[in-house]
Amino acid sequence: MKYKVALYRSEEGVSISCPALPGCWSEGDTEEEALANIQDAIREYLAARDEQLVAEGFEFREVEIAE
Repeated sequence: MKYKVALYRSEEGVSISCPALPGCWSEGDTEEEALANIQDAIREYLAARDEQLVAEGFEFREVEIAE
């Protein structure tokens, strides 16, 4: 699955967020490090969200969207 991410460069490094997942962000000293860190953050975000929904009684199914 692909997610668009938004990068913000500053003197301290690169901040990066995933607009599709509110509150999901990370950072790194370089763009490469920030991209690797946001991948981990997205995985953790989705796992936590899924665990919460299962605890609330939701079931999951997958659908494919053709482009």
